[in-house]
Amino acid sequence: MSLAIVHTRAQVGIDAPPVSVEVHLSAGLPGLFIVGLPEAAVKESKDRVRGAILNSRFEFPSRRITINLAPADLPKEGGRFDLPIALGILAASGQIGRERLGQYECLGELALGGELRGVRGVLPAALACRDAGRTLLAPADNAAEALLASGATVLGAGHLLEICRQLNTGAALLPSHPPSRPEPEPLLERDLSDVRGQQHAKRALEIAAAGGHNLLLIGPPGTGKTMLASRLPGILPPLSETEALETAAIASISAQGLDLRQWGVRPFRAPHHTASAVALVGGGGLPRPGEISLAHHGVLFLDELPEYDRRVLEVLREPMESGHITISRAARQADFPARFQLVAAMNPCPCGYLGDTERRCACGQEQVRRYRARVSGPLLDRIDLHIEVPRLAHRALRGDVPEENSAAVRVRVCAAREQQLRRAGKPNSLLRTHEIERHCTLSEADHRLLEQALERLGLSPRAYHRILKVARTIADLAGGDGIKTPHLTEAISYRALDRTLAR
Repeated sequence: MSLAIVHTRAQVGIDAPPVSVEVHLSAGLPGLFIVGLPEAAVKESKDRVRGAILNSRFEFPSRRITINLAPADLPKEGGRFDLPIALGILAASGQIGRERLGQYECLGELALGGELRGVRGVLPAALACRDAGRTLLAPADNAAEALLASGATVLGAGHLLEICRQLNTGAALLPSHPPSRPEPEPLLERDLSDVRGQQHAKRALEIAAAGGHNLLLIGPPGTGKTMLASRLPGILPPLSETEALETAAIASISAQGLDLRQWGVRPFRAPHHTASAVALVGGGGLPRPGEISLAHHGVLFLDELPEYDRRVLEVLREPMESGHITISRAARQADFPARFQLVAAMNPCPCGYLGDTERRCACGQEQVRRYRARVSGPLLDRIDLHIEVPRLAHRALRGDVPEENSAAVRVRVCAAREQQLRRAGKPNSLLRTHEIERHCTLSEADHRLLEQALERLGLSPRAYHRILKVARTIADLAGGDGIKTPHLTEAISYRALDRTLAR
């Protein structure tokens, strides 16, 4: 029989749908034909496969070779199909055994000499292969990444000949690396104790970390807004295994690939203000994740917020609510998770010195209004905390008084987050309307206080709910069961931009 079937995986978003590589040898003029929606890199695999087979001292069949990548309506891309195509040709021509092919899934790019090269997106394939109950044959360069999937059986190889020996004998000839994972690297170079003063902003940063709230920092240049934002990952709770795998899977399919040293570390993404909408949310002819997905379960920092194109900022609104982004093209659609925590920074005016105690602002009221109008009201509504970061006196910068470090703050943040998970199974920032009504109850006097604040600031119902969620987080940090008046008044005070716009 001149038919062989090899199992592999494609890549669609962060999913790895199964693909059967069906290889059939028949009479006719010699040639190799690939069908099943192959992209250019897949079509070119016939030349790489031919060179790898011949240089591995196998015979390349002088027959008509038809390769079907099933299902036929699923686009196939990349060099990951080189290895399964080569194994299918060798099995169909009887040069290797086909009896054990059903036990394995394989992927990898072939060099002309038969060496295996690493490919992107191995971790999602390893997770899917584990769930299917098969062993993954992968390039040695990808073995450590694939073994991040708990329970997966992964055999790493450096050459086509090693894979063929494994299939012919069935013995454990290939190294199966132990299922060990790298330890997360500590963020020692970004400790909160490096930030002098700014106790009000540090308090807001702690609240944002505890409840997963979005944060906007407003202040003159050089007051520490970027330093504060970069310290947020160091005080966030550690990633769970599921969260770490989701974050690693997104990095695995991205252009830069997965850095194993970042395993278990919450991502911190800081795109430049010239970034396009596609760079921010993802896209392209072959959809790739954007910055909001690369920041999944981490922090997306947008410095100089009003300098971003307004149309670019508006695309953030839906992902901030839904936690995912769908990239639609005429021929395909890809879903990427995007549950990020937004931290933004901006100056109070174009020159940056409105309200500064040492430098005089040179901007007129109309200039300030146009500058702030670059950030839409609906986007500001989705930011829970608006914090002013004023200029510090020189005495506060001397460092005479020791500052609290990130480890101490993280202990309080983790305790508050655990309380939220026990109560609702999620951080306070993700509470829905009916959950807010259940867990964020107020006394009648506090209801009147909140109503007065809403009328004075002209806040929307969304901002109303966000104030309640922030108050709930403040109560959790205090270890209280319910929201008290001090918790509510503190939450209302964190709407600095609303107060200035209401004047």
